Amino acid sequence: MARIQVYTTRWCGYCVRAKALLDARGYDYEELTLDDDPAFRQKLFELTGGWTVPQILIDGSPIGGYTELWRLDRDGRLEERLAA
Repeated sequence: MARIQVYTTRWCGYCVRAKALLDARGYDYEELTLDDDPAFRQKLFELTGGWTVPQILIDGSPIGGYTELWRLDRDGRLEERLAA
């Protein structure tokens, strides 16, 4: 199974939704919280090109945020991507 990383903040509603979707599907993921280290947000931008959270990576490749995760799941492509 592919490695999932979810970059979040404590106050982000879409972060909660992304984690709930992954939990509901039974997928393990690593949560990385940006709240305590402002420099970490700059690293996230360099890695993903995005400033917003959540930012979700599958095997180190950015897929976007909650909406992109939801679309992958809705279209049946999330499971395929994680199995690859």
